[in-house]
Amino acid sequence: MKHFKLNKLFTATKLVAASSLVAAMGFAAPAHSQAYPDRSINYIIPYGPGGESDVTARFQETYFKKLTGQSVAIQYKPGAGGAAGWSQLNKMPNDGYTMMGVNLPHIILQPMDKKVGYETDDLQSIYWFHYTPDALLVPASSPFKTLDDFVKAAKAKPGSLTVSGSGTKSGNELAKARFSEMAGIKMVYIPFKGTGASNTALLGSQVDGAWGYTTGKVQLGDQVRCLAVAMKGRHPAIPDCPTFTELGYDLVGGVYRGIAVPKSTPAETQAKLAGIIRNINEDPAFVKKMEENGYSLVDVGPAEMQAFMTGLKKDLKKLAPSLGIKVN
Repeated sequence: MKHFKLNKLFTATKLVAASSLVAAMGFAAPAHSQAYPDRSINYIIPYGPGGESDVTARFQETYFKKLTGQSVAIQYKPGAGGAAGWSQLNKMPNDGYTMMGVNLPHIILQPMDKKVGYETDDLQSIYWFHYTPDALLVPASSPFKTLDDFVKAAKAKPGSLTVSGSGTKSGNELAKARFSEMAGIKMVYIPFKGTGASNTALLGSQVDGAWGYTTGKVQLGDQVRCLAVAMKGRHPAIPDCPTFTELGYDLVGGVYRGIAVPKSTPAETQAKLAGIIRNINEDPAFVKKMEENGYSLVDVGPAEMQAFMTGLKKDLKKLAPSLGIKVN
């Protein structure tokens, strides 16, 4: 069974999906709407190319066509850690042929921090399809061989180490803030427009390390060293990388990715599109491909959405001060 983890931010639990309800919503539509989709769907990624959101969309593209006979046109709208795209979503066509990638905790933390052109509840998330555990990565040439090496250097010269990440008020920045507090260290976080750009800075040794994900280590291979992953157990795709937990830090977390549509999109169309994405997530070949690339699939559709989002908002409100976010 697919699952998601939350441990403070991601407390370990299992999701029981109300699949029959979603199936009824998605496939019991009147005959006149059975043709949906009958043309290509615009899939907008609110980051630059090369990051996990882009990679996932390209994996999904093949299976979307397999299921529907239609393709997805992947487009990019980077800026402001995703906010440039999310703030424009509700101004886009609501006919079911526009969908946009969404990320957690980004869409909760950003508007909690300041005005970014949208509120969390403005975004009509219809399905969350995977979770990527946080990982602290360094270049292969780095003098830091272990997490302990990194921590000792950070304590020796507070604020001297730099780490890249994918945007501000993102999962990467949250991981950096949480670990800094646990380890009693200071490091300088440098946000980039997506994971691809963050990885480029890491490979070029422009930073000492990067707050990335298990997927980043799989993708970059021997070019980088994984010091630790934020999971309860080691990821099967990178079994040589220890967990923060086994090294003495109770850090478990990462980023969820999903799909949102303009809020005025008809509910029937939302359910049908969510059903298509869910079916992709259940394809055995797709599951195998995602796991081999370091992802952990989750299954949060329309029936579970409200409870899921409400729980995360509550948890993140408690964690927001660690990012310098003042919560009323």
